[in-house]
Amino acid sequence: MAFKEYGSYDAVGLADLVRNRQVSARELLHEAIARTAKVDRDINAVVVKHYDHAERQIDSGLPAGPFTGVPFLLKDLELLEGTRTTSGASIYKDNVADHTGTLAQRFLATGVAIFGKSSTPEFGLMPTTEPRLFGPTRNPWNLAHSSGGSSGGAGAAVAARILPVAHASDGGGSIRIPASASGVFGLKPTRARNPIGPDRGEGWSGFSTGHVISLSVRDSAVMLDAIQGPEMSSPYVAPPPERPYAEEVGRDPEQLRIAFTDKSPYGDAIDREIAGAVRDVAHLLAKLGHHVEERAPALAADPAVVMATIVSANTALNVRVAEQRFGRPMTDKDFECLTLASAHNAKKTSATDYVAAQLGAFNISRALAAFFQSCDVFLCPTLCLPPLRIGELNSMSEDLSHIAPILRRYMPGTSMFNMSGQPSMSMPLAWNSAGLPLGMMFSARFGGEAALFRLAGQLEQERPWRQKLPPVCA
Repeated sequence: MAFKEYGSYDAVGLADLVRNRQVSARELLHEAIARTAKVDRDINAVVVKHYDHAERQIDSGLPAGPFTGVPFLLKDLELLEGTRTTSGASIYKDNVADHTGTLAQRFLATGVAIFGKSSTPEFGLMPTTEPRLFGPTRNPWNLAHSSGGSSGGAGAAVAARILPVAHASDGGGSIRIPASASGVFGLKPTRARNPIGPDRGEGWSGFSTGHVISLSVRDSAVMLDAIQGPEMSSPYVAPPPERPYAEEVGRDPEQLRIAFTDKSPYGDAIDREIAGAVRDVAHLLAKLGHHVEERAPALAADPAVVMATIVSANTALNVRVAEQRFGRPMTDKDFECLTLASAHNAKKTSATDYVAAQLGAFNISRALAAFFQSCDVFLCPTLCLPPLRIGELNSMSEDLSHIAPILRRYMPGTSMFNMSGQPSMSMPLAWNSAGLPLGMMFSARFGGEAALFRLAGQLEQERPWRQKLPPVCA
């Protein structure tokens, strides 16, 4: 490989090397391509490779930004003009984007070289990344397990050190779930912090937002500084930050009031090692001087019911758009059974049901707002089970009844913060006895990314994770 030290740098560090002319953008790109060739046959994370696009970017001159010359992947849901974007769906296997989304434009303005797309389940619907079109993305820590979803390709690519930062998005946990399963850092920003246009007004009724998965906390903060802010068509905006987020990393968080729980919000039992890891992190936080107490918010509505109604309606629209585009009904040759079933379920509900689901989300949001009046940060497990095994969730099964019970046990706590719009992050602070990563989730008040970045910076120093390498590593 041309640049052996590549894997020891985060994205900010790589950009500094390019800025100081110690390495070129082309050398970094070729290193990322070589690393993809080395490990992607095992993990299957980079499912669309457009190396020529990145070469043309470099030939044309990359913009001067915080990440100039750093290789980058878009999730295979984000449009980049002239490149294939499939949304993980067979019907779109040859789809070439005719324009670039606003978020991708902002990524480009940071100076990154976008050399491919990371895998996602069809339309980002699952917390595991096993699209029929491309096959499963596997966890670098254990290839029998999932790297999470829906940004599972991004999580696996960053964990395997193909690159230090990659685009991800989160509508029900899809940044935090793969960050947890893959042993990397992932922060879901406040609702409307980052743009989602021009093709979406609200992602999943305002639940979804885009950002990145990264090796370091500062990469996430610097990227958020660079891409955040409304677009002209934004229906609402997030509160502006007091100072750049990059300045929060390393800043003293002072004493925070931190509530925690090692239980599922549904009251179900969770994995013993995960529960123990939460208590261990709570003890560490107390040792660092924070005020820590065990308590959790009560659910004002069932997040699973809310998600099912909102997501099925959005999925039904995706199917209808495809039917209009191709001029025929969609079948299971075009979309997976789960997608078609979700769209079919939407036809059983009414506009009134949709508004009722929105009201349920608002009630969850209000309950969380009241809870956070007496605490600054809430700690809980990102996932209540270790990373799922490949095949445990089958989106092509004729009987999909196995999915909901698994989701309830696996990821019961992520989606409520999509409904409230609050910032929430997963940190790789523990591993189980089988060597699989266990993410810890921290959430803050609406607009409170600064508190999370300060705490994350402190915990990254206390319990560093970047030197921990998975068995499958470039």
